[in-house]
Amino acid sequence: MTAVFSNEEKVQILADIVKIKSVNDNEIQVANYLKDLFAQHGIESEIDSISPHRANLIAKIDNGHPVMGISGHMDVVSEGDIDKWDYPPFELTEENGKLYGRGAADMKSGLAALAIAFIEIHEQHLLKEGSIQFMATTGEEMEQLGSKQLYEKGYMDDVDALLIAEPTENNLIYANKGSMDYRVISTGKAAHSSMPIAGQNAIKPLINFVQNIDNAYEEIIQTQSMNQIDCSKFENRLASVLGDNTDMSKVRNMLSGLVITNTIFNGGAQVNSVPDKATAEFNIRTVPEYNNEKVKQLFQHYLDKENEQGAHLEADIYLDLEPALTTGKNNLVELGHQLGETMFHKSLGVTPMPGVTDASNLLRGKDESFPFLTFGPGATAHQVNEYVNKDTYLQFVDYFTQLIPTYINENKR
Repeated sequence: MTAVFSNEEKVQILADIVKIKSVNDNEIQVANYLKDLFAQHGIESEIDSISPHRANLIAKIDNGHPVMGISGHMDVVSEGDIDKWDYPPFELTEENGKLYGRGAADMKSGLAALAIAFIEIHEQHLLKEGSIQFMATTGEEMEQLGSKQLYEKGYMDDVDALLIAEPTENNLIYANKGSMDYRVISTGKAAHSSMPIAGQNAIKPLINFVQNIDNAYEEIIQTQSMNQIDCSKFENRLASVLGDNTDMSKVRNMLSGLVITNTIFNGGAQVNSVPDKATAEFNIRTVPEYNNEKVKQLFQHYLDKENEQGAHLEADIYLDLEPALTTGKNNLVELGHQLGETMFHKSLGVTPMPGVTDASNLLRGKDESFPFLTFGPGATAHQVNEYVNKDTYLQFVDYFTQLIPTYINENKR
């Protein structure tokens, strides 16, 4: 059958959602746009509200099992310093075959491609039996509130396979690391800096804590083998941007092992005052060999050590996602890989990845044989002048339109 959308219309849909400034908020506007788009083609959808401006969107072509879940997130990261952009971040700009804009890669092109494919499959009657559940999520870039709520409300209970269209266009992903965001708050006592003995400097014990964690982390990665989430296929990508003197053994340890990074440190308000509060925040990427529980034990050990010496440190874990683990040995990955190499005319890797996705929530309770695939357009996430290749975006629409019904039709119960 003839496609419903022209290439110009497919690009316009992407332009429309890139224009919506959904920087860690305001996903409701993207959800409403997609809801209206689906309604124009006779597809009902449901807004799953989280807060006044944040919501998931769920739509379903319902005809029994198997049920394939398809998912993408609606939020984007901040554009940062707009003066560093050559193009308006929230206006899709085409130049030399590239589509520029915040979210053009991560991941509004993947989201748009899934939504368009969902409509094409429906309108062209490509699904003989079985169901497709479309899930657009909120808050993936921070806290993953949307996928957490979808899991808790049971939207994944009957799903038999899952496809997420994150920007991984050169690799098909079947597993990813876990992620933790860990804040440590140090409380002291204010005093004039000329008489620091009258106060308690909140910064000092926090510096000790950070140094202890750094030292412990170095020992862990040097002494413990971690390769269950083998991300070595990303080594060449990193090698191309690192200097010739880089120790590639450390790169390999980072790619496939535990990663602990102190990313924020704040303390003090005035140069002549002893600070009574300081905070340090860590982002941690966990693996099965050193999982979230072990990280909590490690951090608690050094918290207790400082507190036993008179400090007042407390922890706030505000993101706690376990790794998403599957073996990748299933019909979805096999079909996705075969079809991908045929349609994109290139060799594609099949690998876990060091980043984290909504799969950490959506796959909770699923076993390692569950058919799961992350694969979508884009390769410049979180960067200035973020872009997706126009041809790649359009090819992914066709890819998803073929992959999804083929998998479902071939795996009927």
